[in-house]
Amino acid sequence: MNQLLTTEVLARKRDGAQLSADEIRFIVDGFVDGRVTDYQMAAFAMAVCIRGMTPEETAILTMAMTESGDRLQGIDQTPRVDKHSTGGLGDKVSLILAPLLATCDVHVPMISGRGLGLTGGTLDKLESIQGFRTWMPPAQTDSLLQTIGCFIVGADDRIAPADRKLYALRDVTATVPSVALITASILSKKLAASLDALVMDVKVGSAAFMKTTEDANRLAKSLIDTGRQAGLRMSALITDMDQPLGTTVGNAIEVNETVAVLNGQPGPVRDLTIALSAEALALVKNIDRDEAAKQLIHQLDQGYAKERFDRMVHEQGGQWPSDQTLPVYPALVIESPQEGYLEAIDCHSLGSTIVACGGGRRTMADSIDPAVGITVHHRIGDAVVRGEPILSLHASAADRQDYAKTLASAFSISDAPVPPRDLVQTRCL
Repeated sequence: MNQLLTTEVLARKRDGAQLSADEIRFIVDGFVDGRVTDYQMAAFAMAVCIRGMTPEETAILTMAMTESGDRLQGIDQTPRVDKHSTGGLGDKVSLILAPLLATCDVHVPMISGRGLGLTGGTLDKLESIQGFRTWMPPAQTDSLLQTIGCFIVGADDRIAPADRKLYALRDVTATVPSVALITASILSKKLAASLDALVMDVKVGSAAFMKTTEDANRLAKSLIDTGRQAGLRMSALITDMDQPLGTTVGNAIEVNETVAVLNGQPGPVRDLTIALSAEALALVKNIDRDEAAKQLIHQLDQGYAKERFDRMVHEQGGQWPSDQTLPVYPALVIESPQEGYLEAIDCHSLGSTIVACGGGRRTMADSIDPAVGITVHHRIGDAVVRGEPILSLHASAADRQDYAKTLASAFSISDAPVPPRDLVQTRCL
């Protein structure tokens, strides 16, 4: 195959044709080894974004990207499960879910990412803990699975290199929204972990990538269908992201909330963690979701998940006694200007403020200040009293003053009662 064929493949996808397996694999393999240039791959991504892909094309693209690198090998017959979220504000579920599931005789080889833009990253949160290593050689991660049952690391150069190169292009060529490309990006890394089952948390709402339920369902269906074609047991929950998940947004502050949930704190973070974990257990064990949830609640309430979390942090180099909180900046409290019911939260404003204060990144090269964060004191539907705290900004003194006015207008309060939002909106199979 030569340069002319590359152009022909691009033209066929541009014109809406269905590509063959050989054509898709040629593009992916050529991109990895340099025969297909960055600008040609950018053209391919744009053609896919505009024309879309059939389920068959999406499955082939996913497998080609998976096979562009190595796969983690299973170390025994223990089921391997994982969860992936499409991202949102305050989503620290992975930090709890991995050690919790590990207490239930499954392995959780979690390959996570960093935050970009308004969406926080699991690795950034864990790196708030001094010394925590988000990369370890395979021999060490295998040892962690055998002794603890879980690890949380970033993808290295061995795992789906085609995805790493393509994602960098998509981010700067306005081709991120493609359902086919999102599906291949997520599943290529998860398939490389040799999982037996994967649960998807597809966020929908103002703080999510998918703004409508229709778009979220479309993505969930693509992920489930593609995963199953690759032999992966799959399910998905469509979950609310019209408000932050839990009470905190940031890095160190979310780790502190993680520990509080592991120590028994109730609320949406615990509820969603149990729901997603129960989906995973039901996929690999001969039990239904209700029975799985009972087991998970017992493991949480007895402190077994917290013990497993502490061991994971220690074995991955973290130097932190989790009976102490990680440091965050002093708080500037934003008070409710009136009595009523919390109707809406401007999540974009909250996320933008975190980034502007140094708690997030605009580009992958940006550094992060883990002590920046926001505490949200109320959820949609709550009754509020004039003058009571509604939000707290943890940032440097200058930033606290600069962004106080912005955050004060990030809430809408209604005189009439407002119904609370359902955390889990739909279950997809």
